[in-house]
Amino acid sequence: VKMRNHTPVAEFLLTGIPHTQGLERALFVFFLTFYLLTLVGNLLILLAILTSSNLHTPMYFFLGNLSVFDICFPSVSSPKMMFYLLGQSRTISYQGCACQLFFYHFLGCTECFLYTVMAYDRFAAICHPLRYTVIMNPRVCAILTLSTWMGSSVHASVLTFLVFRLPYCGPKEVGNFFCDIPVVLPLACADTSLAHRVSVTNVGVVALLCFLLVLTSYARIVISVLRISSSEGRHRAFSTCSAHLTSVLLFYGPVVLIYLQPASGSWLDSMVQVLNNVVNPSLNPLIYSLRNKDVKLALRKALIQGVQFRLHFRN
Repeated sequence: VKMRNHTPVAEFLLTGIPHTQGLERALFVFFLTFYLLTLVGNLLILLAILTSSNLHTPMYFFLGNLSVFDICFPSVSSPKMMFYLLGQSRTISYQGCACQLFFYHFLGCTECFLYTVMAYDRFAAICHPLRYTVIMNPRVCAILTLSTWMGSSVHASVLTFLVFRLPYCGPKEVGNFFCDIPVVLPLACADTSLAHRVSVTNVGVVALLCFLLVLTSYARIVISVLRISSSEGRHRAFSTCSAHLTSVLLFYGPVVLIYLQPASGSWLDSMVQVLNNVVNPSLNPLIYSLRNKDVKLALRKALIQGVQFRLHFRN
Protein backbone atom coordinates (compact mmCIF):
# COMPACT_ATOMS: atom_id res chain seq x y z
CA VAL A 1 0.00 0.00 0.00
CA LYS A 2 2.83 2.36 0.84
CA MET A 3 4.40 1.85 -2.60
CA ARG A 4 1.05 2.38 -4.28
CA ASN A 5 0.48 5.63 -2.38
CA HIS A 6 3.77 6.98 -3.69
CA THR A 7 3.20 5.98 -7.31
CA PRO A 8 3.37 9.15 -9.42
CA VAL A 9 0.06 10.24 -10.92
CA ALA A 10 0.05 9.87 -14.72
CA GLU A 11 -3.32 11.54 -15.24
CA PHE A 12 -5.88 13.63 -13.42
CA LEU A 13 -9.69 13.47 -13.36
CA LEU A 14 -11.58 16.69 -14.05
CA THR A 15 -14.69 16.61 -11.86
CA GLY A 16 -16.29 19.53 -13.72
CA ILE A 17 -18.63 22.12 -12.23
CA PRO A 18 -19.96 20.95 -8.84
CA HIS A 19 -23.69 20.21 -8.41
CA THR A 20 -24.44 20.13 -12.15
CA GLN A 21 -25.16 16.40 -12.57
CA GLY A 22 -27.88 15.87 -15.15
CA LEU A 23 -27.25 19.24 -16.77
CA GLU A 24 -24.59 18.04 -19.18
CA ARG A 25 -26.57 18.84 -22.35
CA ALA A 26 -27.54 22.32 -21.17
CA LEU A 27 -23.93 23.03 -20.15
CA PHE A 28 -22.65 21.77 -23.49
CA VAL A 29 -25.00 24.13 -25.36
CA PHE A 30 -23.95 26.99 -23.05
CA PHE A 31 -20.20 26.38 -23.54
CA LEU A 32 -20.54 25.83 -27.28
CA THR A 33 -22.66 28.97 -27.76
CA PHE A 34 -20.24 31.26 -25.95
CA TYR A 35 -17.20 29.61 -27.54
CA LEU A 36 -18.62 30.17 -31.04
CA LEU A 37 -19.62 33.75 -30.14
CA THR A 38 -16.05 34.36 -28.95
CA LEU A 39 -14.50 32.93 -32.12
CA VAL A 40 -16.85 34.72 -34.54
CA GLY A 41 -16.85 38.05 -32.68
CA ASN A 42 -13.08 38.29 -32.28
CA LEU A 43 -12.41 37.10 -35.83
CA LEU A 44 -14.73 39.84 -37.11
CA ILE A 45 -12.85 42.44 -35.05
CA LEU A 46 -9.57 41.15 -36.53
CA LEU A 47 -11.05 41.26 -40.03
CA ALA A 48 -12.15 44.86 -39.55
CA ILE A 49 -8.74 45.94 -38.26
CA LEU A 50 -6.74 44.12 -40.94
CA THR A 51 -8.85 45.32 -43.90
CA SER A 52 -9.35 48.96 -42.92
CA SER A 53 -6.41 51.36 -43.28
CA ASN A 54 -8.23 53.78 -40.95
CA LEU A 55 -7.75 51.28 -38.13
CA HIS A 56 -4.01 50.85 -38.62
CA THR A 57 -3.24 52.84 -35.48
CA PRO A 58 -1.71 51.84 -32.11
CA MET A 59 -5.12 51.68 -30.42
CA TYR A 60 -6.46 49.13 -32.91
CA PHE A 61 -3.14 47.29 -33.12
CA PHE A 62 -3.47 46.51 -29.41
CA LEU A 63 -7.18 45.73 -29.83
CA GLY A 64 -6.22 43.22 -32.54
CA ASN A 65 -3.78 41.60 -30.11
CA LEU A 66 -6.54 41.47 -27.50
CA SER A 67 -8.83 39.70 -29.98
CA VAL A 68 -6.14 37.06 -30.64
CA PHE A 69 -5.82 36.36 -26.91
CA ASP A 70 -9.60 36.32 -26.45
CA ILE A 71 -9.74 33.56 -29.07
CA CYS A 72 -6.95 31.57 -27.42
CA PHE A 73 -7.97 32.05 -23.76
CA PRO A 74 -11.24 30.03 -23.76
CA SER A 75 -9.57 27.46 -26.05
CA VAL A 76 -7.44 26.38 -23.07
CA SER A 77 -10.41 24.89 -21.21
CA SER A 78 -13.63 24.95 -23.29
CA PRO A 79 -12.88 22.18 -25.86
CA LYS A 80 -11.94 19.64 -23.17
CA MET A 81 -14.98 20.64 -21.14
CA MET A 82 -17.30 20.16 -24.12
CA PHE A 83 -15.77 16.76 -24.96
CA TYR A 84 -16.53 15.26 -21.57
CA LEU A 85 -19.96 16.90 -21.44
CA LEU A 86 -20.67 14.78 -24.54
CA GLY A 87 -19.78 11.67 -22.56
CA GLN A 88 -16.07 11.44 -23.40
CA SER A 89 -13.43 10.69 -20.79
CA ARG A 90 -12.94 13.22 -18.01
CA THR A 91 -9.30 12.28 -17.58
CA ILE A 92 -6.48 14.63 -18.56
CA SER A 93 -2.85 13.58 -18.72
CA TYR A 94 -0.26 14.95 -16.31
CA GLN A 95 1.37 16.83 -19.20
CA GLY A 96 -2.02 18.07 -20.44
CA CYS A 97 -2.84 19.42 -16.99
CA ALA A 98 0.52 21.22 -16.84
CA CYS A 99 -0.11 22.69 -20.32
CA GLN A 100 -3.55 23.94 -19.29
CA LEU A 101 -2.11 25.65 -16.23
CA PHE A 102 0.76 27.20 -18.20
CA PHE A 103 -1.35 28.57 -21.06
CA TYR A 104 -4.10 29.75 -18.73
CA HIS A 105 -1.62 31.92 -16.81
CA PHE A 106 0.40 32.86 -19.90
CA LEU A 107 -2.65 34.15 -21.75
CA GLY A 108 -4.25 35.64 -18.64
CA CYS A 109 -1.08 37.52 -17.72
CA THR A 110 -0.60 38.69 -21.33
CA GLU A 111 -4.13 40.08 -21.32
CA CYS A 112 -3.44 41.79 -17.99
CA PHE A 113 -0.30 43.43 -19.43
CA LEU A 114 -2.16 44.29 -22.63
CA TYR A 115 -4.90 46.16 -20.77
CA THR A 116 -2.15 48.15 -19.04
CA VAL A 117 -0.49 49.00 -22.37
CA MET A 118 -3.87 50.00 -23.82
CA ALA A 119 -4.45 52.32 -20.85
CA TYR A 120 -1.04 53.92 -21.48
CA ASP A 121 -1.97 54.32 -25.15
CA ARG A 122 -5.18 56.16 -24.21
CA PHE A 123 -3.20 58.32 -21.77
CA ALA A 124 -0.73 59.28 -24.51
CA ALA A 125 -3.54 60.00 -27.01
CA ILE A 126 -5.58 62.22 -24.68
CA CYS A 127 -2.92 63.84 -22.49
CA HIS A 128 -0.27 64.33 -25.21
CA PRO A 129 -2.22 64.48 -28.52
CA LEU A 130 0.42 66.49 -30.41
CA ARG A 131 3.19 64.05 -29.50
CA TYR A 132 1.05 60.89 -29.71
CA THR A 133 2.46 59.59 -33.01
CA VAL A 134 5.98 60.07 -31.67
CA ILE A 135 5.29 58.47 -28.27
CA MET A 136 3.41 55.48 -29.74
CA ASN A 137 5.45 54.92 -32.90
CA PRO A 138 5.49 51.45 -34.54
CA ARG A 139 8.78 50.50 -32.85
CA VAL A 140 7.41 51.32 -29.37
CA CYS A 141 4.21 49.37 -30.11
CA ALA A 142 6.24 46.33 -31.21
CA ILE A 143 8.48 46.51 -28.12
CA LEU A 144 5.48 46.81 -25.77
CA THR A 145 3.75 43.86 -27.43
CA LEU A 146 6.85 41.63 -27.33
CA SER A 147 7.41 42.62 -23.70
CA THR A 148 3.91 41.47 -22.76
CA TRP A 149 4.53 38.10 -24.43
CA MET A 150 7.96 37.59 -22.84
CA GLY A 151 6.92 38.79 -19.38
CA SER A 152 3.86 36.55 -19.40
CA SER A 153 5.93 33.57 -20.55
CA VAL A 154 8.31 33.99 -17.60
CA HIS A 155 5.39 34.48 -15.20
CA ALA A 156 3.57 31.33 -16.38
CA SER A 157 6.78 29.26 -16.48
CA VAL A 158 7.58 30.10 -12.85
CA LEU A 159 4.07 29.19 -11.69
CA THR A 160 3.97 25.94 -13.69
CA PHE A 161 7.41 24.90 -12.40
CA LEU A 162 6.44 25.59 -8.78
CA VAL A 163 3.23 23.57 -9.02
CA PHE A 164 4.48 20.60 -11.05
CA ARG A 165 7.87 20.13 -9.39
CA LEU A 166 5.88 18.75 -6.46
CA PRO A 167 5.10 15.00 -6.33
CA TYR A 168 1.54 13.90 -7.09
CA CYS A 169 0.65 10.42 -5.92
CA GLY A 170 -3.09 10.62 -5.33
CA PRO A 171 -5.87 11.65 -5.01
CA LYS A 172 -6.14 12.81 -8.61
CA GLU A 173 -9.59 14.48 -8.76
CA VAL A 174 -9.27 18.11 -9.93
CA GLY A 175 -12.24 19.95 -8.43
CA ASN A 176 -13.00 22.07 -11.49
CA PHE A 177 -13.43 21.86 -15.28
CA PHE A 178 -9.75 22.64 -15.98
CA CYS A 179 -6.37 22.65 -14.20
CA ASP A 180 -5.51 25.77 -12.22
CA ILE A 181 -3.32 26.38 -9.16
CA PRO A 182 -6.07 26.52 -6.46
CA VAL A 183 -7.44 23.09 -7.45
CA VAL A 184 -4.21 21.29 -8.41
CA LEU A 185 -1.95 22.26 -5.48
CA PRO A 186 -4.09 20.51 -2.78
CA LEU A 187 -3.54 17.20 -4.64
CA ALA A 188 0.25 17.27 -4.10
CA CYS A 189 1.59 14.75 -1.57
CA ALA A 190 4.21 17.16 -0.20
CA ASP A 191 4.41 20.52 1.54
CA THR A 192 2.73 23.08 -0.74
CA SER A 193 3.17 26.17 1.44
CA LEU A 194 6.05 27.63 -0.60
CA ALA A 195 4.32 27.04 -3.95
CA HIS A 196 1.07 28.46 -2.56
CA ARG A 197 2.70 31.60 -1.15
CA VAL A 198 4.78 32.30 -4.25
CA SER A 199 1.92 31.63 -6.70
CA VAL A 200 -0.60 33.80 -4.83
CA THR A 201 2.00 36.54 -4.38
CA ASN A 202 3.08 36.29 -8.03
CA VAL A 203 -0.46 36.48 -9.41
CA GLY A 204 -1.47 39.11 -6.86
CA VAL A 205 1.52 41.40 -7.42
CA VAL A 206 1.24 41.26 -11.22
CA ALA A 207 -2.52 41.92 -11.18
CA LEU A 208 -2.29 44.66 -8.54
CA LEU A 209 0.62 46.43 -10.23
CA CYS A 210 -1.12 46.40 -13.61
CA PHE A 211 -4.38 47.60 -12.06
CA LEU A 212 -2.61 50.48 -10.27
CA LEU A 213 -0.92 51.50 -13.53
CA VAL A 214 -4.32 51.46 -15.28
CA LEU A 215 -5.83 53.59 -12.49
CA THR A 216 -2.90 56.02 -12.70
CA SER A 217 -3.37 56.38 -16.45
CA TYR A 218 -7.09 57.03 -16.05
CA ALA A 219 -6.56 59.50 -13.20
CA ARG A 220 -4.33 61.53 -15.53
CA ILE A 221 -6.87 61.12 -18.35
CA VAL A 222 -9.75 62.39 -16.18
CA ILE A 223 -7.71 65.45 -15.14
CA SER A 224 -6.88 66.23 -18.77
CA VAL A 225 -10.45 65.69 -19.99
CA LEU A 226 -11.92 67.98 -17.32
CA ARG A 227 -9.68 70.75 -18.65
CA ILE A 228 -11.32 70.49 -22.11
CA SER A 229 -13.63 73.46 -22.49
CA SER A 230 -16.25 71.99 -24.84
CA SER A 231 -18.69 69.35 -23.62
CA GLU A 232 -18.50 67.64 -27.02
CA GLY A 233 -14.73 67.30 -26.69
CA ARG A 234 -15.07 65.84 -23.19
CA HIS A 235 -17.70 63.37 -24.37
CA ARG A 236 -15.53 62.26 -27.30
CA ALA A 237 -12.50 61.77 -25.04
CA PHE A 238 -14.45 59.77 -22.47
CA SER A 239 -16.15 57.64 -25.15
CA THR A 240 -12.77 56.47 -26.48
CA CYS A 241 -11.92 55.16 -22.99
CA SER A 242 -15.27 53.71 -21.89
CA ALA A 243 -14.94 50.44 -23.82
CA HIS A 244 -11.45 49.76 -22.49
CA LEU A 245 -12.44 50.63 -18.92
CA THR A 246 -15.46 48.29 -19.12
CA SER A 247 -13.23 45.43 -20.31
CA VAL A 248 -10.72 46.10 -17.53
CA LEU A 249 -13.42 45.91 -14.83
CA LEU A 250 -14.84 42.68 -16.32
CA PHE A 251 -11.32 41.20 -16.41
CA TYR A 252 -10.22 42.08 -12.88
CA GLY A 253 -13.48 41.23 -11.10
CA PRO A 254 -13.21 37.42 -11.52
CA VAL A 255 -9.43 37.49 -10.90
CA VAL A 256 -9.97 39.07 -7.48
CA LEU A 257 -12.71 36.58 -6.58
CA ILE A 258 -10.63 33.56 -7.66
CA TYR A 259 -7.30 34.33 -6.02
CA LEU A 260 -8.15 36.41 -2.94
CA GLN A 261 -10.43 33.94 -1.22
CA PRO A 262 -9.08 31.13 0.99
CA ALA A 263 -11.35 28.26 -0.10
CA SER A 264 -11.42 26.67 -3.56
CA GLY A 265 -13.35 24.04 -5.45
CA SER A 266 -16.86 25.28 -4.58
CA TRP A 267 -19.72 25.85 -7.01
CA LEU A 268 -19.24 29.62 -6.74
CA ASP A 269 -15.52 29.30 -7.65
CA SER A 270 -16.43 27.32 -10.75
CA MET A 271 -19.07 29.87 -11.76
CA VAL A 272 -16.52 32.68 -11.45
CA GLN A 273 -14.10 30.67 -13.60
CA VAL A 274 -16.83 30.15 -16.22
CA LEU A 275 -17.43 33.91 -16.24
CA ASN A 276 -13.69 34.57 -16.60
CA ASN A 277 -12.87 31.83 -19.14
CA VAL A 278 -15.99 31.53 -21.25
CA VAL A 279 -18.28 34.57 -20.97
CA ASN A 280 -15.88 37.54 -20.76
CA PRO A 281 -13.89 36.75 -23.97
CA SER A 282 -17.16 36.83 -25.92
CA LEU A 283 -18.10 40.26 -24.55
CA ASN A 284 -15.07 42.25 -25.74
CA PRO A 285 -16.12 42.26 -29.43
CA LEU A 286 -19.55 43.59 -28.40
CA ILE A 287 -18.05 46.20 -26.08
CA TYR A 288 -15.58 47.50 -28.65
CA SER A 289 -17.83 47.32 -31.72
CA LEU A 290 -21.08 48.66 -30.26
CA ARG A 291 -19.37 51.72 -28.78
CA ASN A 292 -17.03 52.39 -31.70
CA LYS A 293 -18.26 53.87 -34.99
CA ASP A 294 -14.92 53.27 -36.75
CA VAL A 295 -14.99 49.54 -36.01
CA LYS A 296 -18.64 49.19 -37.05
CA LEU A 297 -17.98 51.07 -40.30
CA ALA A 298 -14.85 49.02 -41.09
CA LEU A 299 -16.66 45.78 -40.29
CA ARG A 300 -19.63 46.67 -42.46
CA LYS A 301 -17.30 47.60 -45.30
CA ALA A 302 -15.29 44.38 -44.98
CA LEU A 303 -18.45 42.23 -44.96
CA ILE A 304 -19.88 44.02 -48.01
CA GLN A 305 -16.59 43.57 -49.88
CA GLY A 306 -16.59 39.89 -48.90
CA VAL A 307 -20.11 39.38 -50.23
CA GLN A 308 -19.29 41.24 -53.45
CA PHE A 309 -16.15 39.17 -53.97
CA ARG A 310 -18.11 35.96 -53.41
CA LEU A 311 -20.80 36.99 -55.90
CA HIS A 312 -18.17 38.03 -58.44
CA PHE A 313 -16.36 34.73 -57.97
CA ARG A 314 -19.58 32.76 -58.54
CA ASN A 315 -20.38 34.68 -61.70
